Amino acid sequence: MATVRDWLQNRIGLSPAVQIHLLVTVIVIAGLWIVERLVLAVVYRRVTDPWKRYRWRKTITYLTLAIAVLVIGREWLVGFTSLATFLGLASAGFAIALKDPLTNLAGWAFIVWRRPFEVGDRIEIAKHRGDVIDVHLFQFTLNEIGVWVDADQSTGRIVHIPSTSGTKCRCS
Repeated sequence: MATVRDWLQNRIGLSPAVQIHLLVTVIVIAGLWIVERLVLAVVYRRVTDPWKRYRWRKTITYLTLAIAVLVIGREWLVGFTSLATFLGLASAGFAIALKDPLTNLAGWAFIVWRRPFEVGDRIEIAKHRGDVIDVHLFQFTLNEIGVWVDADQSTGRIVHIPSTSGTKCRCS
């Protein structure tokens, strides 16, 4: 183990502290991935309804992501003495630089909590009409209907729409 640590320090320039942070990060990611797969396997054995499976999978994925961010964040941010100042400045910079993704994230939160529509609903937004087939963090996906096909048949096109648009839909 010492030879690997010395090799990484001499060849790549990674200090022992950074090596430990990287090792913990890899272990946390691998461990959470394994736990997520095991929980999903149990859920898929017990739940047969596709809608419930979908909701379980989304919930478990978001929960795993939140745990990973918290654990890995604590591991890497141990050295900051004025963490509040750093996070305040960083969040202001992120808000300016990532305006569109952050507004899409806020749109996703609105869609998840207020539920103007759900997977399976037929909606119309601007010139797009279709059935909602998935809701992601930054966008939702429609199976398009109408347009160049008569009646309300599917065109076969999949349309990805930013989550901020989900607050302005007509749902049926």
